Amino acid sequence: MSERPSTTSNLANAATGAASALTSVTLHALNGAMHPLRTARVIGRLVHRVVQEPGTAPGVLIQARPGRGEKVRLQLLEYGPDRFGEEELDDVAGALAARDNPAVSWVNVDGLHDLEVLSRLRDHFSLHPLVMEDVVQVGHRAKVEEYEGYLYLVLPMLRFNEEQGTVEAEQVSVILGPTWVLTFQEEQVGDAFEPVRARLRGSHGRIRHRGADYLAYALVDAVVDGYFLILERLGDAVEALDEEVMGDPAPTVLHRIHHLKRELLLLRKSVWPLREALSSFARTESELVSDATQLFARDVYDHAIQVIDTVETLRDLAAGITDLYLSRVGQRTNEVMKVLTIMATIFIPLTFIVGVYGMNFEYMPELRIPWAYPALWALMIGLGGGMTWVFRKRKWL
Repeated sequence: MSERPSTTSNLANAATGAASALTSVTLHALNGAMHPLRTARVIGRLVHRVVQEPGTAPGVLIQARPGRGEKVRLQLLEYGPDRFGEEELDDVAGALAARDNPAVSWVNVDGLHDLEVLSRLRDHFSLHPLVMEDVVQVGHRAKVEEYEGYLYLVLPMLRFNEEQGTVEAEQVSVILGPTWVLTFQEEQVGDAFEPVRARLRGSHGRIRHRGADYLAYALVDAVVDGYFLILERLGDAVEALDEEVMGDPAPTVLHRIHHLKRELLLLRKSVWPLREALSSFARTESELVSDATQLFARDVYDHAIQVIDTVETLRDLAAGITDLYLSRVGQRTNEVMKVLTIMATIFIPLTFIVGVYGMNFEYMPELRIPWAYPALWALMIGLGGGMTWVFRKRKWL
């Protein structure tokens, strides 16, 4: 008796191969999204490197990152109801007079790599060594601390990189004194304070008629308002991914979803502590912050709560998109398996008939009937067509 290859086994092998191919594509996309180098870069943005040696005395200034060759940028703005002055300072000595100036003074420092400049500002404004240490060693949670004669605020300033689609975080330190405000930024690549400068230059609104506490509020409000622009970009990305997944998603979509979830995680890490910090600022009993300014600070607190709620909503949507993508991949696999199973089911009786008449017995009565061959073909075609009609009627095909 001769052996012939089984059609059923071939179809089963094809089905197994198709399922393995789909699983391989999914795992390839997942491995691409979880590439160790990409994960390391994310961890580097979430966990800041410790630059101090263990046992270092507190308050010692240690350069957190080297300068890029540029000089620390110092900007001084002085204003009152009837006056306004703006100056780019060549030396830190020009900023020291702001402490005793009766007008409201705002000194903005871009760059934290010149420790001599920071030390002179610390000594002249009588800042606690731990405050200046927190200014230099970036990566702190948003917070508000009250010291004798001034308030210290730390908050993240965020930017959205349009080319890479990433959220970039920078620590901003705001120190509020009786008539002066010091702000420290890491980079000289632009900030969220330009609308405040424009209001000061044009005397728009009440800012020129208020004190230094209102200026500190305006700076914090400008930083928080910048979060909404980032949320808008990420919201558009979530919506685009949702529409793409609902269609016929490519394997690369999983990497984009994972990238979006990473950015939302960084955003959440940055803004979540802001709620407690702004609540402290809005309810502080310090004489440096007037009751009128506290009312505006509560409005910023409400904005921060809105930002946090939106971030959580976007994270839930991103997690739902991940589940939807995996469901779509599983559904596509099931559809392929269903088609292959139906094809195998149709060929099972045909394979049985062919197998029976493929046996090499000497006495098979049907072999001597003239019309047996076409009758056998008619039977097989009828069986295949009848089963196909049943499957289509049940909407399995």
